[in-house]
Amino acid sequence: MDLALAFATQLCPASAKRTIHELKPFSMNPGAAVKLSFHKKFSCSVAVAPDRIRQVSEVEVENKKHDLLRAVQETQRGLVATADQRSVIEEALVTVEGYNMGEPIELGKLDGTWRLQYTSAPDVLILLEAAARLPFFQVGQIFQNFECRDQSRGGVVRNVVRWSIPTLLEEQEGATLVVSAKFDVVSARNIYLQFEEIKVQDINISEQLQALIAPALLPRSFLSLQILQFIRTFKAQVPVRRPERRSVGGLYYLSYLDRDMLLGRAVGGGGVFVFTKAQPLKL
Repeated sequence: MDLALAFATQLCPASAKRTIHELKPFSMNPGAAVKLSFHKKFSCSVAVAPDRIRQVSEVEVENKKHDLLRAVQETQRGLVATADQRSVIEEALVTVEGYNMGEPIELGKLDGTWRLQYTSAPDVLILLEAAARLPFFQVGQIFQNFECRDQSRGGVVRNVVRWSIPTLLEEQEGATLVVSAKFDVVSARNIYLQFEEIKVQDINISEQLQALIAPALLPRSFLSLQILQFIRTFKAQVPVRRPERRSVGGLYYLSYLDRDMLLGRAVGGGGVFVFTKAQPLKL
C-alpha cells in the first residue's frame, strides 16, 4: 500500500487532486490502487500531448522540407541530377508529401507566385539543356503564377520563363515567355489544366543593342526612337486552343502544399516539380 501511494504522488503534480486519498485504508484489493494511479498518469499526460505533438510535427515537417531543398540544390533545377540524386530526391519528396496526404486543395494557399527549384519534366529540361548547350540562349528563373484567390473550383495559372539572348537582350531577364491556362479542381488534390495561349513579352534589349540602334553621341532620330519603343512594347501571342481541334490540357496532382512549398506531379509520367513561394510577378 505504501508503494502505491508513493508511486501515485510522483505521477501527478502536487497541485492536482489526489484521488488516491479517497481509497479505504484497509482495501482487500491493493491492485486497485495501482490501477487507479496509472489511470491518473494517463489523464495528466493527455492534457499536454496534443500541443506537444503538434509542435514536434511542425518542426519535423520543416526539417524534411529543408532536406528536400538541400537534395535538389546542386542539380541545376534537375538538369544535371544523377540517377542516385534522383533516387534521394524522390525519397525526400515522398516523405514531405506524406504530411498532408489526402487533404483537399486550399486555393487561398495556392494563389500567388511559385519559383521552380527542381523538376524531372522533359519539356522543362529541354529548355534548360538548350541553355546549357547553346551560347546564344539563356534561361533565367521559371515560375508558376496561380490566380485563384476567393475561388472555389479553379482559376488561372501561368507558366513564366525568363530568358535571354546574350549581347542582344539583358542577361537572364531579357524577355519573358508566358504559357497561360485555365484550371479546374477535379478532385481533392487534382487540377485539370486547359492551355490557352503562349505569349512573348517584356523584351529588354541590352545596352549594346540600344547603342547600335540609337547611338548616344548622335541625335536620336524619330525612326530610331520608334524602333526602341516598338521593341520594348512588343508582344507576340499564339493561341493554343482553337475551335477546330481539341484543347491542349493535362492533369496535375498537387502532392503537397503549404505557405512556402508546393510539390506537384504531372499525371501520366510528365515529371515532378518542386516550387517555393516567391515575390508576386507583374504580368
